[in-house]
Amino acid sequence: MIFILIIILALFLANIPWLSNNLFIFFPQNKNKAVSFILIEIIVYYFCVGFFATLLEKQVIGNVHSQDWEFYAVTFFLFLVFSFPGFIYKVIWK
Repeated sequence: MIFILIIILALFLANIPWLSNNLFIFFPQNKNKAVSFILIEIIVYYFCVGFFATLLEKQVIGNVHSQDWEFYAVTFFLFLVFSFPGFIYKVIWK
């Protein structure tokens, strides 16, 4: 159940930059955001999901397993794949 929660959170946070014109959800913008701001938001949200997953791992298992760079590369690109529906909605459908 916890793994499903992490995946749903990742899907939600990966699409928020594409679906909202607010910067980091809280700061409204007068015009559309630039792609550079969207990519910065995606990177920040990736680290937020990773921090949340690390906290859950510490609570459930009791310790945090160390990972190599391959793990972080794969999970970052998976996070980018999760943001694809928001990209399609904002760039292609509008």
